[in-house]
Amino acid sequence: MGPEDVAYWMRSSYGLPYVGPDLVMAWERGTMTPTAPELTALAGVLWCSPRELIGAPRTLREHRVTRGLAPEDVARAVGLELNSYLRMEDAGDWHGSDRQASALADVLGLSLPDLIVVTGREAHLADLLRGAVTTRWQAYVRPTAKLLSLDRRLLEAVLQEMHTDYQELVTAGLTWANGTAATDAGDAGRDHLEQIIDHFWPLVQRTSSY
Repeated sequence: MGPEDVAYWMRSSYGLPYVGPDLVMAWERGTMTPTAPELTALAGVLWCSPRELIGAPRTLREHRVTRGLAPEDVARAVGLELNSYLRMEDAGDWHGSDRQASALADVLGLSLPDLIVVTGREAHLADLLRGAVTTRWQAYVRPTAKLLSLDRRLLEAVLQEMHTDYQELVTAGLTWANGTAATDAGDAGRDHLEQIIDHFWPLVQRTSSY
């Protein structure tokens, strides 16, 4: 189907009279994002699930839509007024309590990494991890454990290994003469810090399986 066909069936079958080919093409190009009702209608027209269109959900709304839940269902399960929940979903800014965050993870089937993302704590986690690998990792065990509600001994093992890996990466260039090797080591260190979250979660999973 072309954009004209998709727009026609969204208008005629799902009661979205404003949807035209230009809007469909904007979704395809990624310059605009469909709302939850639009995404549901688009999935129906294309004979697929919203999850297939979204891919890996990242936002609170995307997780809810891929689970096929209405905002009212999530708000009730979490213990929030509907308007309060919708404001958080629209702004992508979670303000619920720890208990409500736990209920959110249950109703949406969120893994701990997903929960950290949708509740807006990933940036803080990244800052803690960068501090742990670049300075004394021991000082970051307690705040990281509090943020994630993870076992302290598990975090000690993870942070110590991450610290060792980073220090070895950065100091590798110091044994070379000044020049390209040192520059490469510095670039590798910066890249490592930028991708610190990607290093953390696989290591947590691997360490917890021991």
